[in-house]
Amino acid sequence: MDTSPSYDTIAAALLPLVGGPANVTSVAHCMTRLRLGLADRSLVDEEALRALPAVLGVVDDDTYQIVLGPGVVARVTPEFEKLVGSAGELAARGAELREARRARNATPGKLVLRRVANIFVPLIPALIGCGVLAGLNGLLINMGWLPGVTGALAAIASAFLALIAVFVGYNTAKEFGGTPVLGGAVAAVVVYPGVAKVTAFGATLSPGQGGVLGALAAALLGTYVERWCRTWVPATLDVLVTPTLTVLIAGLATLYGLMYAAGELSTAIGTAANWLLSTTGPFAGLILGGLFLPLVMLGLHQALIPIHTTLIEQQGYTVLLPILAMAGAGQVGAAVAVYVRLRHDTSLRTTIKSALPAGLLGVGEPLIYGVSLPLGRPFLTACAGGAAGGAFVGFFAMLGDKVGATAIGPSGWALFPLLAGNRGLGMTVAIYGGGLLTGYGVGFLATYAFGLTGVTGSATSSDCSGDRSPARST
Repeated sequence: MDTSPSYDTIAAALLPLVGGPANVTSVAHCMTRLRLGLADRSLVDEEALRALPAVLGVVDDDTYQIVLGPGVVARVTPEFEKLVGSAGELAARGAELREARRARNATPGKLVLRRVANIFVPLIPALIGCGVLAGLNGLLINMGWLPGVTGALAAIASAFLALIAVFVGYNTAKEFGGTPVLGGAVAAVVVYPGVAKVTAFGATLSPGQGGVLGALAAALLGTYVERWCRTWVPATLDVLVTPTLTVLIAGLATLYGLMYAAGELSTAIGTAANWLLSTTGPFAGLILGGLFLPLVMLGLHQALIPIHTTLIEQQGYTVLLPILAMAGAGQVGAAVAVYVRLRHDTSLRTTIKSALPAGLLGVGEPLIYGVSLPLGRPFLTACAGGAAGGAFVGFFAMLGDKVGATAIGPSGWALFPLLAGNRGLGMTVAIYGGGLLTGYGVGFLATYAFGLTGVTGSATSSDCSGDRSPARST
């Protein structure tokens, strides 16, 4: 019989520990975290919050983030929202407090990274869905199966990516205080087929030139033009003049400057990624795979989405994601080593068993916050496993065997349907699988041998098996 708490019960348990409904100013979630805006963080009972069985960890950042794990967070969030009130009530309750906190705590660099993430994170579900369909369609074409269906699948899988610039423009304007639909309208210029009739800098433009970077720049410029217009356009003419000037000025600047510049930058990104892996493959893979877990821990990995998207637009796949995915393999290997070594710690072993399936599918936060980070050293040995797996994939990239992903979001085993490369599907799958096995193996061995030094038999007191707070190794 399933004795796990219901999602409304989890939400009801969380709410008083974050200060009650009056303290919550915004509610959102990503793949694993409930992200809350809080008026007064001193009202949070963090110790009690961490002790809840459903909570895998917390992150005190620009928003207060409670790690619940994939699947769970998507079901707890609407229940939590029912308890705290409507979106309008939340906005009225805390908009000024959120802005004050952001201005007080966020450095310019961190604020830019978060804003970039806020633009692209909402696009990830569509990228995943279309990427999986693209991978399935490629398999059907290679096998010669269902030829009457592959054309339809290709259209469905490709349509979003062909128009992704519009969505980027919409989200950019929304994030920076403009009218979202005007941001989308300006960004649409980038992908409009008619730009092929326009010449800039002595060259004819191509639809999609500059990609998501051009769309982001166009919408950002449009937002500033719109805000400038509202400082001087009379209210009686605003509805007519402001949108017209916004689209005109930003559109012309996009055609005669931004598309060309963004196109050159996009090309440079693709060239740099290919050069890095073809000339310094193992070293580049070691660094990228080894440092990705700390980025995930800080939530900064989302800032890489524009680079992945640019590579997918240019080459059909991103060569960086399979290498970065090795960090999750190192994390899984480290968690298994902890499970084997600390066989008397039933609480920690239960956490590992519940979080391991998500880790195998590339969702690392449950294992990070529930296992390796509280213990200390296993987090470092997990990074070592990721570095080894990244070096493995990077070595083959240097030999000319590229491994890429047609979409972003999943990693671990979930990335197999999205794999693509230049040497055939069999070789691509073998290299990626070999990297995962390397990450698992090195993460396990490093943790088993060095990651638990000073911890004998159990990470928690043997007579306190209900305590979910493992002791840090020294």
